[in-house]
Amino acid sequence: MTFLGHYINKISVLTVLGFIILGTEILPYKQPALSLPEPELNPLEIPLDDELLPPVPRPLTPLEQKRLRRELDELNQEAQQELDDGNDNRAFEIWYRELRLRRVLGRIEEVNALGRVGEIAWNKTRSEDVQIISKRIVELQQLSEQEDPLSPKFLIALANAYAKLHSLDNSIIVYQKVLNYARENDSPFTEKEALQGLGRLYLAKFDYPKAATIYEKLLDMAQLEQNTYEEGLYLQALAEIYTASLQPNNAADIKQRLVDSYLASQNIEFVPPLKIDIGKDYETLDQPELASQNYQEAYALAWSLQLFGAAAEALTRLANLYAEYEQEDYALQIYQRLIQVEQLSYNYYGLMRVYDKIGEIYLENEQYEPALSAFQEGLILARSLNHNQEHFLAQIQKVNQGINQEIEQQEIPKVEENVPSIPTDIDTIKDEIENRGNPVDSIDEFDNRFERDNMLP
Repeated sequence: MTFLGHYINKISVLTVLGFIILGTEILPYKQPALSLPEPELNPLEIPLDDELLPPVPRPLTPLEQKRLRRELDELNQEAQQELDDGNDNRAFEIWYRELRLRRVLGRIEEVNALGRVGEIAWNKTRSEDVQIISKRIVELQQLSEQEDPLSPKFLIALANAYAKLHSLDNSIIVYQKVLNYARENDSPFTEKEALQGLGRLYLAKFDYPKAATIYEKLLDMAQLEQNTYEEGLYLQALAEIYTASLQPNNAADIKQRLVDSYLASQNIEFVPPLKIDIGKDYETLDQPELASQNYQEAYALAWSLQLFGAAAEALTRLANLYAEYEQEDYALQIYQRLIQVEQLSYNYYGLMRVYDKIGEIYLENEQYEPALSAFQEGLILARSLNHNQEHFLAQIQKVNQGINQEIEQQEIPKVEENVPSIPTDIDTIKDEIENRGNPVDSIDEFDNRFERDNMLP
């Protein structure tokens, strides 16, 4: 017994020592594990347990759904207010609560809300929130595809959500599915909605060829439906596309169709700027006759509508066109007409620029007296406006040098001797301009001298 007892005691001691040794080996590994922070839970994966929901999970009645929507709208407003106050983190806490609750109302409502909050996260450069929301949208798409064929309404909501998160390629893929569904099921309304979405996305990606194809199709649909409003919208989009993609020929054709549309719908005030743009396109195409014609038409219509800004721009373009093709006499006539338009609109900066242009033409042709007169008029305006005075003084000096070269024996007049007395304020200059002669009450239309005189090569 003594031997047996001694053996048992020995085993007990060894056992205790073994635990002590093992304990010393395990403890260093356990300690770091205890110090690791708990992983953050995705705010959209928090269990759905909220005081706004019934205590027992069950489908909501229509009245309960209506009440929940109202309460969620209030949460959205509360979050927006927190955002406006600079409390961004608090705002997104509220929005995440709203998003968790939105899923009770169905996937379409949830996707729409995800897109709305995701767009805010994108604009605030909250990349982690963008990733969380994007992940949920992808999950909803995958879940829906596994269960049933996706409805067009859900697909459109999905495409819009992707677009708001700037996932343009995913949005295009979804809209293509909508388009295919619409064509397979003969649904023109859904087809139009899909095409409109694709058009916006291609424009956002600056993919002008594909955007043009889409809007040409939409234009055809609008014309078949005799929808003049949508026809105008699609023509505007195509005009912008062809201008941005440097296709002046197509741009001019589309803008002329838009002009015809505006005339038919009595929206005449939109026509003069368009005619000016058409003139620019024909200048780019090196067709000065057509450019001149459109500028003249733009001026005549703008003048009749008393749109003096558009009238002045049309005359400026027309005068510059004549000057470019070395038809200075015609250019000077147009600049004189432009002075009258600028006087009517009290555009003193515009008047100053016109006198500068007139002076430059006379100076280039060594007609020093009229050049001096024009630059002096420009200097009056420049000093009154406290703008660009040095330029006109330098131009006057050039004129004096030219006069000196012609008349070597004559004493060079000082710049100050050629400078007229200067009014000191805008009211005074306004009175002086008006006293120099009021514009004529009516202005005859210009002849298209490019076409009439055949002066261009």
